[in-house]
Amino acid sequence: MAKGVASRLRLPAFLGNGYARAYALIIGLTIACAAVVHASLPDAPAPPPVTDNALLNPPRPRVMGSLKLPPPSQLKVDFRKIPPAERDDLIEVVGGQRLPKISADGWMPWIAYARRFDAAGPAARVGLLMINLGADEPLTHRAIDELPGEISFAFLPGTPDLPRWLQLARDRGHECYLMLPVEDPSGPAERGIRPIEGNADPAENVQRLRTAMSRGEGYVGFVVPGPSVVSRSDLIARPLMKELADRGLALVEINPNGVSAMYRLTVELGMGYARSSTVLDYKLAGQGSVDSNLERLVDWASERTSEKTARHDFGVLQPDNAAIDAIVAWRQRLAHQSAVSLVPVIGHVECREACLARLRKQPAQLKP
Repeated sequence: MAKGVASRLRLPAFLGNGYARAYALIIGLTIACAAVVHASLPDAPAPPPVTDNALLNPPRPRVMGSLKLPPPSQLKVDFRKIPPAERDDLIEVVGGQRLPKISADGWMPWIAYARRFDAAGPAARVGLLMINLGADEPLTHRAIDELPGEISFAFLPGTPDLPRWLQLARDRGHECYLMLPVEDPSGPAERGIRPIEGNADPAENVQRLRTAMSRGEGYVGFVVPGPSVVSRSDLIARPLMKELADRGLALVEINPNGVSAMYRLTVELGMGYARSSTVLDYKLAGQGSVDSNLERLVDWASERTSEKTARHDFGVLQPDNAAIDAIVAWRQRLAHQSAVSLVPVIGHVECREACLARLRKQPAQLKP
């Protein structure tokens, strides 16, 4: 550079072009504006120091737009909540077998394990009892998972892993019973359970009943699958019924032929009792489809009559894929009418004088 000539800053060659100089000016102005805005903002507060308490109790994130839960009194509860101590008091161990019993407070298992239902619904009631569950595992799973909770179940006491099945069913809202192990030519054979027989010693029959009782917990009572020498004979039935009554269990009888010796004993001994003469399963009844029989049950219960009390009845059927399909579709149709209520079998149980006297002995919080 010549001495005495003012030095000038030489731009890079690529800025020699006029367009390039314009773009450079725009970029420079943008960067300068951003720097000014950043400088005008207040400094962000420093994060609070991490303490042991902050680690143990991290701040809860705010949840926006969530719905409030209804108060506890409005929550749907299918079964009574039984504290562990009270649940243990409903069981006694006899000869290594866990058997149901009436608690020290007077709480009877047939009340403790019954499913709740809305008594404010239509007075005409219908119900369904699916019997002989447990013989077919896939069908048992499907019945538990797909049928509405108002449908009651009766399991074979010889069902493998019965306590798990009973708990699964109750978790889905199903009231549970056990089948009385009597000889039933039309039903599946029991596994590992000797049947109660008319020619067996009474003490032996009671022991066979206890073996069935000990297979599971949380059931309301036993179901008699049909008329037999056991249900017709007071001499044979009495020790069995006394065992059930003393342990606070109910009895359900499938008997199209009317009053039996077992029924008379339930009245005498103060037991909850229900009877059905309505067999919905064509395999058992030999006539009609399950779907048409379900509709006839509703028509009969909802029929207006001169009777002072509303009609009620529950139908009986065995586990079957076609039957499950029919019940699911029928339940959906039933939801759109207001003539009848669908209730569990406990909603069809009668409790006469001696039974009511036993219920009055229960503490108020334990009554139905």
